Amino acid sequence: MNIEKLFELQGDFFARHPDGFEDEELVKIRKKHNIDKLSAQTQGFFSESQFGKVESIIQNMILVMSRSSMVSMFDKPKFRDGIGTLSPAEREHLADAMFDLLHGDTEKGFNQFLEQLVTLKLARWSAISTIPFYFDPKNNWFIKPNTTKMILNYFEMDKELVYKPRPSYAFYRDYSTFLDEMKDQCDPKLSINNAAFTGFLMMTIN
Repeated sequence: MNIEKLFELQGDFFARHPDGFEDEELVKIRKKHNIDKLSAQTQGFFSESQFGKVESIIQNMILVMSRSSMVSMFDKPKFRDGIGTLSPAEREHLADAMFDLLHGDTEKGFNQFLEQLVTLKLARWSAISTIPFYFDPKNNWFIKPNTTKMILNYFEMDKELVYKPRPSYAFYRDYSTFLDEMKDQCDPKLSINNAAFTGFLMMTIN
């Protein structure tokens, strides 16, 4: 990681927005994304006690994806329609995968969830990283392809961490670790949640 580049970006950001994400202009953007509200809903929808209700879990997956401002309008109906074709047994398998992804063996849950997405031709980063992000927005990362490639290229990490359109747990784990390390070096005002931190990087790199 090029720490000097990171500190330059931090300086540029605070020169433009001295109050960080409490800046009036950025507060308006935050309200549009409404992360706090959707995060609270997601935590309720996917609490451990809810996982006995498979159909409720499936419908809430569709609901969170549809409400997220970070998921493209193109991907939302594809996710809804794809999930709608699953058999009862497949729905239970998908719910079990989400339980592990959020509450148990993250790698196992990620790979089982991905396996289902592949069969539905829905293996996109938004489909697998949206719900974990809203469930724990200070620890989990939403993976946005263009932003991810831009960050890796800017910090000269694109050879070490190779982005691919098809999700993989290894990249999810290693890229999350890379972002965590950068976040730990920066002013906490830049990371009111993890989407804010990658938003800061996107705004200043551009």
